[in-house]
Formats: sequence, structure tokens, C-alpha cells
Amino acid sequence: MTSTPSSTSFSAWDYVVLTLMLFISAGIGLYFAFTGGGQRSSADFLVGGRSMSALPVALSLTASFLSAITVLGTPVEVYQYGAIFILICFAYVLMVVVSSEMFLPIFYRLGITSTYEYLEMRYNKVIRLIGTVLFIIQTVLYTGLVIYAPALALNQVTGVDLWGAVVSTGVICTLYCSLGGLKAVVWTDVFQVGIMLAGLLAIIIQSVLLQGGFSTIISDSTQGGRLNLWDFDPNPLRRHTFWTIVVGGTFLWTSVYGINQAQVQRYISCKSLFHARMSLYMNLVSLLAITLCAVFSGLCLYSVYKNCDPWTAGRVSGQDQLMPFLVLDILNKYPGVPGLFVASAYSGTLSTVSSSVNALAAVTITDLMRPYLSLSDKQLSWASKGMSLFYGVVCIGMAGLASLMGGMLQAAISIVGVIGGPLLGLFSLAVLFPCANSKGGLSGLLCGLALSLWVCIGAQIYHPLSENNRPLNLSTHGCNLTLPAEGFNWTIGPTERTKDDFVHKEENLDRPWLADNWYALSYLYFCPMGTLAVIIVGLIVSVFTGMIHLISYAHCILPPLFCKADGMSCVQGGRQLKLQPGLTLSKEDLTCYKAYNALKEKITGSSGKLDLARELETTFGKTNFVFCDVELSAQTPRIYT
Repeated sequence: MTSTPSSTSFSAWDYVVLTLMLFISAGIGLYFAFTGGGQRSSADFLVGGRSMSALPVALSLTASFLSAITVLGTPVEVYQYGAIFILICFAYVLMVVVSSEMFLPIFYRLGITSTYEYLEMRYNKVIRLIGTVLFIIQTVLYTGLVIYAPALALNQVTGVDLWGAVVSTGVICTLYCSLGGLKAVVWTDVFQVGIMLAGLLAIIIQSVLLQGGFSTIISDSTQGGRLNLWDFDPNPLRRHTFWTIVVGGTFLWTSVYGINQAQVQRYISCKSLFHARMSLYMNLVSLLAITLCAVFSGLCLYSVYKNCDPWTAGRVSGQDQLMPFLVLDILNKYPGVPGLFVASAYSGTLSTVSSSVNALAAVTITDLMRPYLSLSDKQLSWASKGMSLFYGVVCIGMAGLASLMGGMLQAAISIVGVIGGPLLGLFSLAVLFPCANSKGGLSGLLCGLALSLWVCIGAQIYHPLSENNRPLNLSTHGCNLTLPAEGFNWTIGPTERTKDDFVHKEENLDRPWLADNWYALSYLYFCPMGTLAVIIVGLIVSVFTGMIHLISYAHCILPPLFCKADGMSCVQGGRQLKLQPGLTLSKEDLTCYKAYNALKEKITGSSGKLDLARELETTFGKTNFVFCDVELSAQTPRIYT
């Protein structure tokens, strides 16, 4: 490719497409704010009245998960390091299974608005507050990054002021989120998933036509070493291998789908447990589809620029500008299509930011205001809208930090992993181990967080060696360009360089041992490291603090540290602890166990007792205890009709 996109090539039709997408998104928020559905209570605003069905929630889960980071960052990841990142699809499958079987039944059964309410039920109020604060910090930082990413793309392709784009993105998103609540967020997400997919497909289709078919792109990628799918090196220092991506990715995205307020808030808004579970599995289909499109877009990017890398040649100033550069280069002759791509990046941002803002408002109202202030439901509803507006402004301000970070994909994952890992460990400890107490939970959380931060900060100071990152070659031997540089012309000759030639040369010859061993740990392992640290420390402290009576309650220390059969009796702080029913995972929560019982009943021909979920739905029309007149007991709920 020899053409050079200019900032004037964004046509009027491109602006029409982009503006139309923004107006439709804002219009959905206005619709839910002023129609009969209304937002009459905080429950309507924060969890959609718990009346959502599976399909829109599934698409909303996908949209809020796949941000502009996916549209702009994933193709560049493949362009530089190869298609091995596609193995993340295995992690998605495992993540959905763990989230739907381990966390969803408990959160849905309790009918909570904020996931951190569970921490107070299971541990104490202090741990709940710490969890809430950590979530707010994590979400604000991550949201700032995803606001900055599409603004950078828009700046690259149109010349529009970068910070003007940042502010406009945040304002529009905050508008419909503040007015429409969760229903507006969910339905705008449905619309925006379609836009994201359309933007990626436009690039794929034109690249395939331009290069002469799929086979050419696959052939180019093979020759360039981009189809490096099966790397089973167990070395944890290697940036991407089968193990780092699948194991690390499973922990990482379970911390998002399993316990993160932004995702949990969606599936607990479903009208039944069945719809909630189905939303997760439907979401998996759209998740895999968009990820596959993003990875193949990266292969298209390499095929087009295999002989003339725009980054090495200086035609773009940053790696995250490669995708918008490609769009203008190959799609500029189709009015409106470059605008569609920028709209897809914007859609990813709007969906993620709106999800984050809505979740931040939910935890602030539920965890920081409602327990301490006597407010009516109407006042809470207005407070929810006010907090949405406040967090929208805060996230816009945090976008400034994103300009100081490196590659979008790795920066985003690092932010999620460092804080999400310890939180996942805290929840896993509570759900899987009834004998874990508040002292163990707090000690584990602090240790896990300290460990994750230590490694992450060290990795920012001492960049990993190229032998661990293994960037692939970027060539300019096909370039023959004369470009202006500081007032004079210069010609780029044939070169072949790697990313590390431009990012950081290994001039630090006196690097400490920790730099090349401990700090060089793959960024995908930040999350599982924090998770396991919390569980191990939490269990040790819990057992130690209850040691006085361990002989009396020997069942509490039997592997795997579960309590006796009823799951309710254990030792905490030298006394017997009676856990509230429903706070820990039981075999009755597992789909496979229910399927086994159903099969057994069919084979034996015994009708047995009426299934509880069927009885609840028949009596009350819902399967969530929160909306039924139900008395919980240690054995089985008793229903009053």
C-alpha cells in the first residue's frame, strides 16, 4: 500500500453515520426515561425491575465486555504477536461455565443489588466497604482507558480535537445512562453490538477482496509467523502461551463475569434463574463471534501491510492507530464506511462506559448510602441518577491517565487483573469454603492485593525482555515513500525491525534478579496469582483463628475444608458459627446435579417432590425467593400461599 490517509478524507457521509449512531443511543435512553415503563424506583433504575429476558441481557453482557479495546487493540495484538490470542475463546467457555454454576445461583437466590452486599452477609461490613472501594477504583481506571481509545481513533482519522472527542463520548453516554437506567443501558448495548460487528465485518470483507481471498490472507499470515496457535511452553514468564492465555484468561474473565458488579447487575435483573443462566450462554455465542472477527481483522491488517509496516515507517505515531489507518487506506472510496468503523469503536466505548457508570451508581447507593442514610425510595431513585451523572464526569477526567499507558489491550487487562484477582479470591473463598471467616477473608484480600500490585508496578518499571514477549517481525522492505520530517524530505529504505526496536531497547544491563524473574511474570497471571494468594492465606488464617475448638469440630478441617453435610456449622473466632442458609455453594445449585436427578426420576418413574423452582414459578410467577413469601430454613424453603 502506497497511499497515505489524510485527516480530510473523513467525508460528510462518515459524519452522518457516526452522528446517527450517537443519536440513536441517546434516544434509547430518553425513551426509557419518559415512556410508561419509567424509572419510578431505584430497583427500576438499577436492575430494570428484575424483569429482563435472556436475549437482550446476553447481548448487553457482550457489549459491555467487548469495548473499543477489542475493536482497536485485539487486531493490533494479532498483528504484532500473532493469532495465538484466539485461544482466549477456550477461557471464555470455562469462564461462562464457572460463572453460571458457581456464582450466579447464589447471587440470584439472595436477590441482591450489589455483589458486595454478599460480602457483608458472609464476612462483615468492613470487608464489604473495602470490596466496594476497590471496585470503584478499578472501574474508574478501566473506564478512563476505554473512553480514550475511540477518541484517539477519531482524532487519527478526522483530525477532530482529541479531548473534544473524549468529552463528547462521556457526555452522550452519561446522558442516556443517567436518564434511562439499566433498561436503557441494556437496549443500547443490543444496538451497539450490531454496530461493532458491522465495523469489523466491513474491514474483513474489503481486505479479503483486496488481497484476493481468504487463502491469501491465511498464506501471508503463515509465512509471517502469525498463525502461532499451539505454544505449550509452561514458562510463566512467557507473555502468551496456551497456558497463560487459557489459565490466566479463565481467572481474569471470571473476575469480570462472575463477581464484577457491571456484569452481575445484568443477569440478576433477569426474571428467572433460567433466563439468567441462558443469558450467560447466549452471551458466549456473540462473544466468540466478535472475538473471532477481531482476531481475523488482525490477520487482514498484517496481510495488507506485510511489506510496509505503517508503524515502522512512521506513517502512524502509535500502535493503536493502525486500525483506523487501515480503514482509511482500504475503505476511503466507500462513503460512510470509515464512519461505520469509528461508530463501532464508539459503540464499544458507550456500552462499556454506560455499564460501568450504572454499576458504580448501584454500588454507591447500595453500599455507601442506603445503609447509613434514611432515604425514601423516590429519593434513592433521584440519588441513583445523580450518582450516574457524577461518575460520568469522573470517568471523563480519568481518561487523561489513559494517554500515559502503553498498548490498550495489555493496559486494560492489567488493570482488571490486579484488582479483580484478589476480589475473585475473596468471593471464591466465601462461596466454596464455609469455614472461612472474616479474619481470614480480610487477611487474604490484603495479601493478594499487595502481591498483585507489587508485581504489576515492578513490571511497569522493568519491561520484560523480548525473549519473553517474542514480538514478530515488522517489515518495511516494500516501502518507497518520501515523507516530510522537520522541514525536509527523507526516504525510508528497506528495514526489518521488531516492536522492541521502537518501544524500549534493552539498555539496562544491570537489571536486578527480580526484574527478569518475578516482575517478568506474564500479565495474564496477575489475576490468578492474586486469587490463589487470597484463598491460601484466607484458609490458613481462618483455621488458625479457630484452632482452639478445632478438635471439637474436626469436620471443619477435613479436605477440602468444607463443613459437615448440612454446610451450616463451623468454627469462627473460637466459637461455633451458624451460617445463614444459601450463602455457600451446594450440590443442589449445580445444573449437572439437577440433570442427574431429573434423569434418575425419569428412569425410576418416580415423580418425587415437586421441583422447588417449578413450585415457585407456579405459585408466584418467579423463581427468585426475593419476590416470594418464603421462609428460609436450613433444609428447604417453606412457601406460604
